Amino acid sequence: MRPVLYFHPFSSYCQKVLTAVYENGTAFDARMLGPEDPSAYQELTAMWPVKRFPVLVDDGKPVFEATIIIEYLGVHYPGPVKLIPDDFDQALEVRMLDRFFDNYISTPQQRIVFNAIRPEDKRDAYGVQEARDMLDAAYGWLDQRMAGREWAACDRFSLADCAAAPFLFYADWTHEIADRFANVRAYRSRLLARPSFARAVDEARPYRQLFPLGAPDRD
Repeated sequence: MRPVLYFHPFSSYCQKVLTAVYENGTAFDARMLGPEDPSAYQELTAMWPVKRFPVLVDDGKPVFEATIIIEYLGVHYPGPVKLIPDDFDQALEVRMLDRFFDNYISTPQQRIVFNAIRPEDKRDAYGVQEARDMLDAAYGWLDQRMAGREWAACDRFSLADCAAAPFLFYADWTHEIADRFANVRAYRSRLLARPSFARAVDEARPYRQLFPLGAPDRD
C-alpha cells in the first residue's frame, strides 16, 4: 500500500511536503481537502482534532507536521535525493535552517494573512507591524547567509530548501522582499525554477483567488 497524503495544493506547508515528494518521485495517494471530497476533511479532523494539514497516513498510522512527514518519508520511502544528510553536523545545519524558515518567515507571514481575514474590529495593527519587522530582520539575516550560496545548507538541495520555497514564495506576496535583499530575491528565483517546487506552484495556480491579500500578477 502507498502512503496517503491529506493536503491542499495552495497551503504552504503542504507545498513543503509536495516539493520533497516530487524531488524523489515518491508515490502516494492524494486526499485533497476541499469541497470536491468533503469526507477527506472529516477523516483528517477525526485523526487530528487540531485540524492542521498536511497529514500523512501510512499503513493506518498518521504522521503529523510537514517536517516530520518529510523525515518519515526519507526513512521509510527513500529516493535519490537525500534531503537530510547522514553527517550529524550537516543534518543539524539543515534542521536549523528548516526551523528558521518555519518560525521566522512562515509564522510572521501567516500572522499578517490571518489578521486580514479577521473582522475589522478584531484586527491587530501592532501585531502586523511586529510581523513585518520580523520578516525584514529575517530577510536581512538570510541575505547575508545566501551570499555566495546556491542552497540554504550543506551546498545541496535539502529539507531546508523544501521549507524555504513556499514560505519565501508567499512571504514576498505578503511583505515584499526589498531590492536591498538581492541574495534572497535571487534564492527565491532559484527555488521557483526548481522543477519539484515549480510543479507544486503550478498545481496551486487555480486557487490563487483564495489569497486574502490578493495574489500579485506574477510568479
